[in-house]
Amino acid sequence: MTTPEHKALEREAIDSLDTLSVVPTFQGPVGRLIGWIDALFTGLAVVALVAIAGTVLLQISGRLFLPFPMAWTEELSRYLFVYMVALSAGVVLRRHRNVNVELFHHYLGPRARAGYQALVCLLIGGFAWIVLPYAWQYAENGAWQTSPTLKVPMLYIFFSTVVLFLLLLVYSAIGFLEGLVAMLRRPADNDAEAR
Repeated sequence: MTTPEHKALEREAIDSLDTLSVVPTFQGPVGRLIGWIDALFTGLAVVALVAIAGTVLLQISGRLFLPFPMAWTEELSRYLFVYMVALSAGVVLRRHRNVNVELFHHYLGPRARAGYQALVCLLIGGFAWIVLPYAWQYAENGAWQTSPTLKVPMLYIFFSTVVLFLLLLVYSAIGFLEGLVAMLRRPADNDAEAR
């Protein structure tokens, strides 16, 4: 059973590992809406992960117990992996769980951390904005192709790139706005949060 003290200690340990977690997120109805969207995409990514595990177990069982291999399991697990990454990329960005190097973050004050978050999200969002039309063109290339064993139109598989860059664009806009709002807050608000 998790006690409130245990949760507070756990949150403090996570915050000490992630210096950008002190940047306040949106609260109220907007924060709840973003939380529901986070839960939706996290849930979809978890479903894809569980489906990958089931597909790989089916593949292993087929190799051990069936006289013929099921070739479609390898292909399906690959496509599920691609969608798992695409669906979780935005949430990973929002929670600051992507790979980064923290050389100077802990030296920054609350406003500077918020500014740093806004800058990083602006750069990621700009990149996603540039790449998104090309991702759509790439997805359209799959309209006249089908996958080798599943015979699924490759449009659905290539569409994962559109999902990836669209979610990165949306979540980087959210992170940019959160960083900007935190950076422009009165100093008294930031000082209270730094404690």
